Amino acid sequence: MSDTLKQLTDLLEQRKDAAADSSYVAQLHAEGINKILEKVGEESTETIIAAKDYALAKQSAESNTDQQKAALISETADLWFHTLVMLSHLDSNADDVISELGRRFGVSGLDEKAARK
Repeated sequence: MSDTLKQLTDLLEQRKDAAADSSYVAQLHAEGINKILEKVGEESTETIIAAKDYALAKQSAESNTDQQKAALISETADLWFHTLVMLSHLDSNADDVISELGRRFGVSGLDEKAARK
């Protein structure tokens, strides 16, 4: 796991049981899974919109593609962050996701998808 991801995972765990008024992460944990999932959904939508805006800007060769790409990266970071909060709340973390991705590495995506049925 990257140093940044490891540090963030550790920080999320530290703040999981902290007082709600001590940090945003502690507040999310205190508000519970429904609030956390609401944030994941909100950030998912914002990421999709940013991706679409960037794709359209690239197609039309607009001069603001750098801004659109920056918005996409920013929204994706928000989505990842809130997803990590969700995993932490549910007693999991990025290592579990990375392990699953590693398990799938070298397996055809089509074969993996067919195996789920």
